[in-house]
Amino acid sequence: MNKTELIAEIAIKTGLSKKDAEKALAATVETITETLVKGDKVQLVGFGSFETKKREARMGRNPRTGEPTPIAATSTPVFKAGKALKDAVSK
Repeated sequence: MNKTELIAEIAIKTGLSKKDAEKALAATVETITETLVKGDKVQLVGFGSFETKKREARMGRNPRTGEPTPIAATSTPVFKAGKALKDAVSK
């Protein structure tokens, strides 16, 4: 399912127009993104949680030359599925 199909499904299930469903989805994604940028966690009970994980700086290797290359520390977004979602998918 792509974004357009998701918006169409939201519109059908909520009775909103596609334009309003698109605004709602955009606002949701934007809010989750802003919250993660601040370093906070977004938890949707029954669905899952979005959070960031810090990755430490480390040494990697250039695959062409084999020489060591430093890799900087970063923060990476992570999604952890909730129990209800896991149960629904595993059926």
